[in-house]
Amino acid sequence: MNRISVIRATPSHRRLAQIIVHLVLASTLIVGVRAQELYFPPAQSTGVWETMPPSELGWCQERMDSLHAFLDRTETKAFIVLKNGRIVREWYFGSFQRDSVWYWASAGKTVTAALVGIAQEKKLLDIQQPSSRYLGNGWSLMTKAQEDAITVQHHLTMTTGVEGRGPDDTDCRVPDCFIYRAPPGTIWDYYNPAYLKLQDIVAAASGMTFTGYYTQHLARPIGMGGVFINGVLLSVPRSMARYGLLLLAKGVWNGDTVIRDRAYFNDMISTSQDLNPSYGYLFWLNGKDRMMLPGIEASLPGPLIPQAPSDMYMGLGKNDQKLYVIPSQNMVIIRMGNPPTGSEPMQIVYDRQMWELIAALPCATSVSDSDAKTTAAVWPNPVSDVVHHQGEIIRIWAVDGSVVHESTASSVDVRGLSPGVYMVESRTSNATSRTLIVKQ
Repeated sequence: MNRISVIRATPSHRRLAQIIVHLVLASTLIVGVRAQELYFPPAQSTGVWETMPPSELGWCQERMDSLHAFLDRTETKAFIVLKNGRIVREWYFGSFQRDSVWYWASAGKTVTAALVGIAQEKKLLDIQQPSSRYLGNGWSLMTKAQEDAITVQHHLTMTTGVEGRGPDDTDCRVPDCFIYRAPPGTIWDYYNPAYLKLQDIVAAASGMTFTGYYTQHLARPIGMGGVFINGVLLSVPRSMARYGLLLLAKGVWNGDTVIRDRAYFNDMISTSQDLNPSYGYLFWLNGKDRMMLPGIEASLPGPLIPQAPSDMYMGLGKNDQKLYVIPSQNMVIIRMGNPPTGSEPMQIVYDRQMWELIAALPCATSVSDSDAKTTAAVWPNPVSDVVHHQGEIIRIWAVDGSVVHESTASSVDVRGLSPGVYMVESRTSNATSRTLIVKQ
């Protein structure tokens, strides 16, 4: 049974030193590798891409085998790791091949964010202006005053304050799916139709189709390819890797600046509002002290992925489409595929499982059986009856922020809790670990 855990210190000075070494190596993912200038594959030749052997990163073969096995059994179709722009690992599974096409789902929101910035730099739009300036009046069922209060930036930050009539509104763009809920900027709500309106805004401001604008101003300059269909980007996996490399280079492709507005680029990958520190302009941000997640109207203790570098920012899509950009390590990692069989109803659970294996790739990283036992602060996950922890105090939060249990017991009967997601805090005098668990 899969477990999600956070490493915690012990009173032993020797053990503490080992953990510090483990954390440093896991966060860097490299051993003795000097930073290099970025390599860019040719934009005109999609089949040419330089590689780098994993041995230069100090990765152990048996640990790569463990990661490969995990990806294979969790319905992965493509997995690519770039270091300094070069391919370190490129794995395809089953009948899926390098030239096979897959969907980005909401990871493609990050591409829309970049295109909004490009359109603003070209003075086609201004994100501080009301979205009705580009969509016209009547794009919703709200009053004109309510529409005019919503800016393009509110769409970028998921703070429009609109809602729909029901769960089937996910891909809706008609006025019936935009109803006033709260003043813009006062609530954070991952409402997909409000995001889709950004594509309509770019199309209206540019006088082009959204796919046409994407092709001309982003895909063609970096050899990315792909097409938007019903608001969703479809491409080969290397296209996602190319886009990640463009982001890693801060919008510059082999000397050609594609995203020129530096202030916008920095804002795009930084906290965009006070409600959800873990969200930028359609990007997810690691390393923040709290987070809000789709479908959960409460703030949970962060970060999103404790096992990953804190400066990592992400595109995360339905069924675990992943785009990870790690500036401090000059790395890009992507995952495309189906949802893992029997997966938990929260995407970041899978992220955390995968990053435990990625962080352990350097051979110098300790992954002994004793280490595994020590770092498993809370288990099992998912849980149906009893949850165990290795701390001195346990506290369990519901998604509404209320504490549903607190005790000094090492095992807690949770059969009385409703099925869903909970935050479990396990504390000792030396450290605190927080784990998202799924109650079945």
